[in-house]
Amino acid sequence: MAEHESLEYGKADFVLLDNVSMEEFMTNLKLRFEKGRIYTYIGEVVVSVNPYRAMNIYGRDIVEQYKGRELYERPPHLFAIADAAYKAMKRRNKDTCIVISGESGAGKTEASKYIMQYIAAITNPNQRAEVERVKNMLLKSNCVLEAFGNAKTNRNDNSSRFGKYMDINFDFKGDPIGGHISNYLLEKSRVIFQQEGERSFHSYYQLLRGAPDSLLRSLHIKKDPTAYNYIKVGGQIKSSINDGADFKAVADAMKVIGFTGDEIQTVYKILATILHLGNLTFGVDGDVTLIENTKLVSVIRELLSTKEENVEKALLYRTVATGRDVIEKQHTAQEASYGRDALAKAMYERLFCWIVGRINDIIEVKNYDARVHGKNTVIGVLDIYGFEIFQNNSFEQFCINYCNEKLQQLFIQLVLKQEQEEYQREGIPWKHEGLLSNSL
Repeated sequence: MAEHESLEYGKADFVLLDNVSMEEFMTNLKLRFEKGRIYTYIGEVVVSVNPYRAMNIYGRDIVEQYKGRELYERPPHLFAIADAAYKAMKRRNKDTCIVISGESGAGKTEASKYIMQYIAAITNPNQRAEVERVKNMLLKSNCVLEAFGNAKTNRNDNSSRFGKYMDINFDFKGDPIGGHISNYLLEKSRVIFQQEGERSFHSYYQLLRGAPDSLLRSLHIKKDPTAYNYIKVGGQIKSSINDGADFKAVADAMKVIGFTGDEIQTVYKILATILHLGNLTFGVDGDVTLIENTKLVSVIRELLSTKEENVEKALLYRTVATGRDVIEKQHTAQEASYGRDALAKAMYERLFCWIVGRINDIIEVKNYDARVHGKNTVIGVLDIYGFEIFQNNSFEQFCINYCNEKLQQLFIQLVLKQEQEEYQREGIPWKHEGLLSNSL
């Protein structure tokens, strides 16, 4: 085990603790963190503590230290887990999976990026152009997904607001040849509402603060986020995020991945449409509900390339089916507001799913025949957004909290119970007490 680190850094593996209790666990974790050791093992699991600062432990020299090494040959590190998963896949010719879970702000998204970077760094020693292209697209996809699926929260400037499972496909030599992304539970409620101190998705602020003036004019929007009801709460927040630079990075990443100029322009139009939707207001003239700022209807019509009457009909009426009859019923002003918000959320979710689908179309494995090219294996990386216990009352957060609980139970079952079963098989006496029994 990882005993070669001196004791001044504490126990590198919690399995080595003399007394397994919560107090001992936290004392060891604190000691290692204070000594600059943010990773600690529990058997084949690595516990990570977010330092909330850049650390020089992910460079090429560190990659070389972990490349091809067994799990306990080097001090605990995320790279050791990534390398173990990669070696297991190559040696056994079987699919493997890395699960990343934890509280919101724990560093899960950064961990998934470092895992991807490590796998990219240790593969394709012959520098085949096609493999390099695939690796570059897989890495760039993170940049795009973060822009449209991440947001600043009270605990984290780059919090994932969706769940992501990425499959990385490898050929029989162990080089990446493609991938596939599945997304879950995008936090749609964030499109129309954010808590005090939080922002909506990064994509809005990047567009407003990073797009050239000519693009903003064509979209009929201005640089000030506080001018738009859906994002004005976040528009007032000072943060370290450089939205202008991020806009350019995301646009460049979309081009590298393979989005066409027209597709990128359409994405901007949909973002602008949602911003304009949030500024629509409704009034009543007798029994008739009206849109008060009709100029915005004309703008939305232009951005969506449709007719004004279609926009008005979508916002002011709903279709009701009663038996064989289908009738159109006019909204009240309040119902029209609810419908507008539902439309904005649905548009953003469909945009996000389309972006994920477009990335998948480009990075998926094509023309691969196992009879010719050998078996194709997979490493899966699961990164879901974190457990939150403060006043985030969205349905998606409730679901993700439940998912995190289930993942924790899976962790307990696969790791701790396996240890107990091994003790029983080898006739080693043990008893339920301390941290272990509490977890179970």
